[in-house]
Amino acid sequence: MPKRILLIGGPSTGKTTLLNHLENLGYACLEEISRQVISNAQKEGIDQLFLEKPLLFSTLLRDARIKQFKDVEDFKNDFVFIDRGIPDTVAYMDFVNQEYPEDFIEACKAHIYDLVFILPTWEKIHVIDQERYETFDQAKEIEEHLVQTYKQYGYSPIPVPTGPVEERAQFILNTLTS
Repeated sequence: MPKRILLIGGPSTGKTTLLNHLENLGYACLEEISRQVISNAQKEGIDQLFLEKPLLFSTLLRDARIKQFKDVEDFKNDFVFIDRGIPDTVAYMDFVNQEYPEDFIEACKAHIYDLVFILPTWEKIHVIDQERYETFDQAKEIEEHLVQTYKQYGYSPIPVPTGPVEERAQFILNTLTS
């Protein structure tokens, strides 16, 4: 079975760009789900589903990320890179002080990823757009919640140095093969 390799980080840290680059190199990649959830909500007239109904938003994400986790079993590759994992939902709810049911914690414990890389906040590339509304300071705070949450579930997120996407990808690939 392929190893599940997570790319995590606050908003606007280069995860999607890095994932796209890895995919262009021929690696199997699963994209971030939240943009689709946000887009669907906006089509229904809810501008920021996470801000308006954080538990509903997080439940939709958790369920989709569990499906992604299981979908990896169908791949024949050595590695499958995934943009964000199940614990991200808990970290983000902690960020906004949203209570959540025990099944979120159980989902984090039941679905274990093989390795977690974190892309640090990087002011040079931070942008705000239709889906990313967080300021740079909020992005840094989210990063702290992500690190804390992943450590709480037994992970040691590996920081990916800032720099050109090619160098970031090579860092990850070197780490995986060393």
